Amino acid sequence: MGRAALELKPIALGPISVWPPLFLAPMAGETGSVLRILCKRMGAGLVCTELTSSHGLYYKNRRSFEYLRWTDEEHPLAAQLFGAEPEIMAEAARMCIDAGADLIDINMGCWVPKVAKTGAGASLLKDLKRAAAVMSACVNAGSVPVTIKTRVGWDGCIGSAVEMARVAQDVGVKAVAIHGRTAKQGFTGVADWRPIGEAKAAVSIPIIGNGDVRTPQDAERLFRETGCDGVMIGRAALGNPWIFRETAAYLLDGRTIPPPTARERLEMAREHARLLAMQTHGDIGPDTPLPGLARGQLLHYLNGVAGAANARGRMSLLRSLGDVEGILDELIELNEQRAAGRPESPGELAAVA
Repeated sequence: MGRAALELKPIALGPISVWPPLFLAPMAGETGSVLRILCKRMGAGLVCTELTSSHGLYYKNRRSFEYLRWTDEEHPLAAQLFGAEPEIMAEAARMCIDAGADLIDINMGCWVPKVAKTGAGASLLKDLKRAAAVMSACVNAGSVPVTIKTRVGWDGCIGSAVEMARVAQDVGVKAVAIHGRTAKQGFTGVADWRPIGEAKAAVSIPIIGNGDVRTPQDAERLFRETGCDGVMIGRAALGNPWIFRETAAYLLDGRTIPPPTARERLEMAREHARLLAMQTHGDIGPDTPLPGLARGQLLHYLNGVAGAANARGRMSLLRSLGDVEGILDELIELNEQRAAGRPESPGELAAVA
C-alpha cells in the first residue's frame, strides 16, 4: 500500500498566508539575516529574527536595534521579542512594526538563565496571568499578527503548553509554536510531541510543531502524529538550508531530493560569507573583514566534507573574506578530485589529516 498523502494547507496568520507550512526557528547567534535569506531561497514559508530584548529596544540599546535589520527578500518575517513587562513589550512591538516586521513573535520558551530569571521566556509558563497580559499588550500594540513560541512545560509538573495555547487564543494570538521539550530539559533528551497534539486538539488557532525535526521524514511524522498545522525546523537548518527544499518536496510530491554535494555545500558557505561581508561593509573584496560570528556559522557547512577537520582549525583563525574563500577553494578542489577518483597530492593528503 502506498504512502497516504498529507493534506497540508497554507497557514493564515491574519492577512499573511504561510506556504509551505515550514518555519525557520529563531536561534540566538544563528538566525541572522543571511541564514534567513538562504532558507527563504530554499523554500521556508516563514523566517524569524533572533530573540530580541524588549528592554534593549525600549532603552535604545544599539546592539538590540541590530536585530531589526532585514532585507526585502526575507518577507514575510516575524520579529521575536522577549520580556515580562506588558507596557515595555508593547512599545518594543511597535518599534518592530515601524521597522517593517510582518508579525510579532513572543518568546515564551527560552530557558537560558539570563532570560528566564527575569520572568521572561519560558518562565511565563509558570505565570499564565502575566503571560496573558504580555500577549494582550502585544496584540493591541499594532495591526500585525502576534504569535508565540513556547515549550511543553517548565519541568514536566509546572506549566503546560496546552493551557498556554488556550490563553493565547483567548487574547487574540494567531498561532502557537511548541517545542517538544520542557524548559528544564533545554536541548537534552528526546522531544515529546504528544503535548503538541494535545494543544492542537484544544484550540482552533494554528499549532506549529518543533523539536527533533532533522529530516523530511521527521517532519512527516510530526504532522501525522500531532495533526499540527506547520512544522518548525531549527538546528537541522544550520549549514543546511536545503532542508526546506527537501522537506517540501517530500511532503508535497513524495519526492526524495538527494542531499547537496560537497561542492554545493562549499559554494553555499561562500555565498553565506559574501552576504555577511556585504551586509556588514557594503562593497566587498578579498580584504573585507568578516564579523566574529562568521566562523561559527560557516563551520556548519563543512559537515561531511573531505578535509573538514583541518579546515575547521584554519577557519578559527580567519579574518577576511579572502581567507575564507581560499580555504573553500582548496576544499572544493580536494573534494572534486576525490569524486573523480583522482589521487591527491601530498599537500592535499596533509590537509585532510
